[in-house]
Amino acid sequence: MDIYRIHDISTLIAGNPYVGRGILIGKTPDGNSAVTAYFIMGRSENSRNRIFVRRDGALFTEPFDPAKVKDPSLIIYAAVRSFENKLIVTNGDQTDTVYEGLKAGKGFSEALASRAFEPDAPNFTPRISGMLTFEPEDFSYEMSILKSVDREGSACARYTFRYPAIAGLGHFLHTYVTDGNPLPTFQGEPERVKTADDIDAFTETLWNALDEQNRISLYVRYTNLKDGAVSERMRNKNR
Repeated sequence: MDIYRIHDISTLIAGNPYVGRGILIGKTPDGNSAVTAYFIMGRSENSRNRIFVRRDGALFTEPFDPAKVKDPSLIIYAAVRSFENKLIVTNGDQTDTVYEGLKAGKGFSEALASRAFEPDAPNFTPRISGMLTFEPEDFSYEMSILKSVDREGSACARYTFRYPAIAGLGHFLHTYVTDGNPLPTFQGEPERVKTADDIDAFTETLWNALDEQNRISLYVRYTNLKDGAVSERMRNKNR
């Protein structure tokens, strides 16, 4: 078993009907840009009734058809926000928890200590989060998963991973292993995946790898490490 293998994401998740929500962070092979990607999938009508929108320098989930919203509490939130030299990306309203924690002088894992997995029994969906910290012409990143320790949701297990940025390497964290009832939560360390220099090619690869029926929205952001220029791509199934 090669524990250092870097997977092609198109083969890693292709054919998997439901990996839920996913965060990918890494550096392009040429070393010039930080890569950040976030996607959402959905099985229920409520979950599928969403789009990504950019507003006030952040990325939000919003209802595609407001009349069909049944419960906005776990599906409408800011997914990506910036604070000073940091970029936050999460699968829920803990984006704001990290943002407010940074403002108060807390670190990434310290801010998340006040949160737990989502209260959606019997799935107890993990809260997954990532944060990039930019330095002159480079960056490092952290990823977190908060998940139930048992099928009863009696307590929260907390895992934080810290990475240096390595050219060509990304780490991929998603909420579920695959479809199921209840949904089996992600296991182990974030998966090692290949990145790409071309944002359009990478966006296309990731979007096409997601199950066509259950994919909802995808956001990809490349940040140039020399001048800070940002390139963004967004896909919404509902348009």
